[in-house]
Amino acid sequence: MAGWIGVDLDATLAHYDGWKGHDSPIGKPIPKMVVNVKRWLAKGKTVKIFTARVDGDKSGKQERMIKEWCKEHIGQELDVTNVKTRSMYQLWDDRAVAVEKNTGNSLKFPV
Repeated sequence: MAGWIGVDLDATLAHYDGWKGHDSPIGKPIPKMVVNVKRWLAKGKTVKIFTARVDGDKSGKQERMIKEWCKEHIGQELDVTNVKTRSMYQLWDDRAVAVEKNTGNSLKFPV
């Protein structure tokens, strides 16, 4: 499938203890998600870090920190974005609720 997989950073790919501003450190990796990301990359899929951390970070500090974290824990830099595009075909996120296409029905939670 063409396009990319979005993976949230905080509480999905890395442990998260709350936002403390743009100096917030990135937590330790969550092993199961790191394995998933590495597996997708090995299959030639494009994976991007999809995070609100870069929203309003005019200095680019968070993006640099995230890319370094990825190099250390995933073995390569990944693109970082907070913008959902038409080519994103999956989103892995601790806050997302899956919705059945064209129905408005939650796949997990009753409304």
